[in-house]
Amino acid sequence: MAYHYENIKLEKGMYNRAGSSFSKILEEMDPSEDYRGTPAEGLDAFQRQLKRFDIKVKGAGSDMVEKFFKTSDSAVLFPEFVSRVVRQGMEEESILPAITATVTNFEGMDYRSIASVPTEKEKELKRVEEGGAIPATTIRTQENLVRLHKRGRMLVASYEAIRFQRLDLFSVTLRQIGAYIGRMHLQDAIRVLCDGDGNKNPAKVYSIGTQPISGTKGTLSYDALLEFWSQFDPYTMNTILVGGDVMLKLLKLSEFQNPLTGLNFQGTGTLTTPLGATLLRTSAMPTGKLIGLDKGYALEQICAGDVLVEYDKLIDRQMERAAITSISGFAKLFTEASRVLEIG
Repeated sequence: MAYHYENIKLEKGMYNRAGSSFSKILEEMDPSEDYRGTPAEGLDAFQRQLKRFDIKVKGAGSDMVEKFFKTSDSAVLFPEFVSRVVRQGMEEESILPAITATVTNFEGMDYRSIASVPTEKEKELKRVEEGGAIPATTIRTQENLVRLHKRGRMLVASYEAIRFQRLDLFSVTLRQIGAYIGRMHLQDAIRVLCDGDGNKNPAKVYSIGTQPISGTKGTLSYDALLEFWSQFDPYTMNTILVGGDVMLKLLKLSEFQNPLTGLNFQGTGTLTTPLGATLLRTSAMPTGKLIGLDKGYALEQICAGDVLVEYDKLIDRQMERAAITSISGFAKLFTEASRVLEIG
């Protein structure tokens, strides 16, 4: 039985259509819903094209890179393969989903987020009498644009150097590139959480030993954590970001040595604090600082398109230098939903 995907004409121009990705265009040409009840069910349009050209990209029996270049049609698939594996590397073990409230896909570089900054009077919980005015929440566009940053790596390799490499092994390098790009985006997110997105909304900074946080500068106590936690009303500090140095200080607190806390960490790799907040460690955090946030309200991620690769070079086997990039930025949604604790 012949399937529609076996007769699709693939061409470079599918990568160069504004407002659409290669995968989206391929899916429009070959909808997955047409394959319900067939052996191809469960595969997306790109995976069906890999099946069409019998290209195996995973496992010990994976093909060589040169398998993509057996025909001019199959060569067109190679940039999408690179993009997908890089994106996998960006997403593996990424903590960005754990600190962002929403992700906005945006075509362009000039983005303005929205903000709602109530006054103290507007925050009051007033009863609405019959016929009375209902309190209003004003949403406005931010004054300044959110800065989007291009992060990427240059793939430096000739076609001759990689043609006999197995795709499974080549994918390891691509995932490493993705992981590097992901770390760069995380650094951008942490910078925005601390310093703001350019709209005069930096996080409020508390210091140990300075009211309302007790203790001695340079040390961290559970009492200080509780006092920091109490500053978040009406938000909830459900996520804590720390670097390796602060992580060690936390783990040495007796409250973090509770058997149930340790058992959860050993069983799942996730460490939750006695305060109920998820503790996330990253080398992108500056030393001596701790960020607390309500992940449901603190941060918006803006993505300008998908992972971009220089498709012409990859398809034409001119891979001496091919750029792999991702454009992303971050905006603060509610300033009071994230705060910084300086330990010193």
